[in-house]
Amino acid sequence: MPFPSSPRARSGPRRRSLLAVAPAALALTGCTGGDSGGPAGEGSSAADRARARAARDSEGLLERYDAVIAARPGLAGRLRPLREEVVRHARAFGGGRNPSPSASPSASPSVTSSASPAPSATVPGNDKDALAGLAAAERELADRRAKALGGVPGELARLLASVAAAGAAHVYLLTEGDA
Repeated sequence: MPFPSSPRARSGPRRRSLLAVAPAALALTGCTGGDSGGPAGEGSSAADRARARAARDSEGLLERYDAVIAARPGLAGRLRPLREEVVRHARAFGGGRNPSPSASPSASPSVTSSASPAPSATVPGNDKDALAGLAAAERELADRRAKALGGVPGELARLLASVAAAGAAHVYLLTEGDA
């Protein structure tokens, strides 16, 4: 006896068709090179500028983490893993002049070319506001990086997207995730 057909019509792609198409989509994504399509010097210099800006932004965010950890030592355990991620992000973009993520916050060098050096000097007087300030800085930077994706070559766009997603996760951990 044959099984009756489902009374409910499915809309959209089926799981099997998605599983069949996913490897091809990944292969196509992997094949997009880092070429911007323009003249060789033009694309690489724009990419170099974007990479340097991203490194400076990460270093500026690192300064904010250091300032909050120095002013609010009770948050150090919660913030140190996020700070270490920001150090890795700066290094991925070619920055990372602060070699030791476990170094004391007062020992970190100052980055004079940061996009927003002034806000890092002031840390709110309570933990909740300090975390909210860091979350706002992470959110603003993640948004800026997401907007910059269209103007950079493939590999740098993937790196920016990944770091922007990590920044969004940091926002969640700073605001919602009571660790």
